Amino acid sequence: MDWHSRKVLSWRLSTTMDVRFCVDALKEALQKYGTPEIFNTDQGSPFTSFAFTDILKAAGIRISMDGRGRYLDNIFIE
Repeated sequence: MDWHSRKVLSWRLSTTMDVRFCVDALKEALQKYGTPEIFNTDQGSPFTSFAFTDILKAAGIRISMDGRGRYLDNIFIE
């Protein structure tokens, strides 16, 4: 979700903690909407995985993560 426009850029639904569905959604969003300066997530295991963070780093995107247990950091998105 783009924090400025509140537009959903890409999404997936999974019943597992497998990182592939997050990586697929990330790749789709980057392909459709380009490269943001900063990408913010919580500290869930799919978002801290090398598979996910390596894509962001390779694109030159700064990584921002909410503090551990900080549900209020992204409450307006959820």
